[in-house]
Amino acid sequence: MEGSGTDTRPGEPAELTGARGTEPGAPRPRGLASLRPFRHRAFTVLWAAGLISTIGTWMQTVAVGALVISTTGKAIWAVLVAAGAFLPIGVLSPIGGALADRLPRRPVLALGNLAAAATAAALAVLVAAGHGSPGVVVALVTVQGAASALIGPFQQAILPDLVPRTDFLAAVSLNSAQFNLGRIVGPALAGATVAAFGYPVAFEANAVSFLAVVIAVMFVRFTPPAGARAGLFSSLRTGLVTAWAEPSCRAAIIAIGTVALIASPFIALIPVMASHLTHAGPRAVAQATALLTTAQGIGAVAGAVSIPALAARVGRGRVLSASLALLPLALLAYSASSTLWWAALTMFAVGMVYIGVLSGLSTVVQLRAPQAYRGRVLSFFLVSLGVAYPVGSLLQGPVIDRIGINATTAGTALILLLIMAGVALLARGFIRALTTDA
Repeated sequence: MEGSGTDTRPGEPAELTGARGTEPGAPRPRGLASLRPFRHRAFTVLWAAGLISTIGTWMQTVAVGALVISTTGKAIWAVLVAAGAFLPIGVLSPIGGALADRLPRRPVLALGNLAAAATAAALAVLVAAGHGSPGVVVALVTVQGAASALIGPFQQAILPDLVPRTDFLAAVSLNSAQFNLGRIVGPALAGATVAAFGYPVAFEANAVSFLAVVIAVMFVRFTPPAGARAGLFSSLRTGLVTAWAEPSCRAAIIAIGTVALIASPFIALIPVMASHLTHAGPRAVAQATALLTTAQGIGAVAGAVSIPALAARVGRGRVLSASLALLPLALLAYSASSTLWWAALTMFAVGMVYIGVLSGLSTVVQLRAPQAYRGRVLSFFLVSLGVAYPVGSLLQGPVIDRIGINATTAGTALILLLIMAGVALLARGFIRALTTDA
């Protein structure tokens, strides 16, 4: 059996014990809580490789969004691109989750990243040749999204191989920070690259960036999955039953679906806000999109770095509750944007609280899912996110084309605020399932 190089034990309970996320009798951790996972080589290697890949991904994301909104002028194409990237998560993540509980992690992660690299390279070639119509772009992004959907549960399920469970929240937050560091660097590089060399070079850079993960997984040892004797679909059904039977996992899956449906589309619609505020050509839209995306990334990194220390002080549940309450308020402020700089400032705030929601809910599932079913339970968490986000984007796109980006964003923020107030008043058990630290 391959080891993980950490002190994670297969027999550890699936929940945190202790009000501050430490086990009874364990020594209180020293140093900056948010950086403790970097003590583990496997986590550090994959984190660094993931950062390179994420920078490339954000270069492509910004370039693709700016390309379709500039050539069509329609918000619906921006949301179709987002749907292509994320909807496969909702369709394929359960299969990926079942496979993650039975297949070796290294070859799947390597092959999945190679497939994503090939798709990015194809996008670069077609756009350079003048064949990058919006429909072709959406189709290729969808293929790449399918590859990401299949390997997503594998990436989630290897966390216990990389760090001890006492560092789970910090590791999840650092992974979020990595994603958002990429959101800072990638858009800036995308804006400069598109302005200097054109769109295809941004897509080529993304293709090369996937190779960093392929190389990194060759140097990390993974614990083999427990395997499953049942058939694939029986395994999926068991995973769904397990996810729904565990109250905290069920609550987290419902919560992320609600947030993704109503609030998360702001991500897909950043190019639309950029176009609305600049009223300029493709390069200006790409640069404005890069600015707003970077602002969200800076806010998310600030939130991710501060979350573990704050959770250690006041409790993980309180941090998650505060993040959920602040998210619609931050979106309301963003909806009032009339200048690019106000949009960037408020997008920083949105990024900061949004990462608190995502990392908090993901940590709930990581800690509460039974070990033998973790890949499948996490896949249903990804299904909730992966289906609700593109569906919400597709619903909001036509509304924006009728009433505008500002009014649509304000309306969705108010809807989310009302839902959260209603749950807080009428569904106390749901809140306890999400926020109980012990």
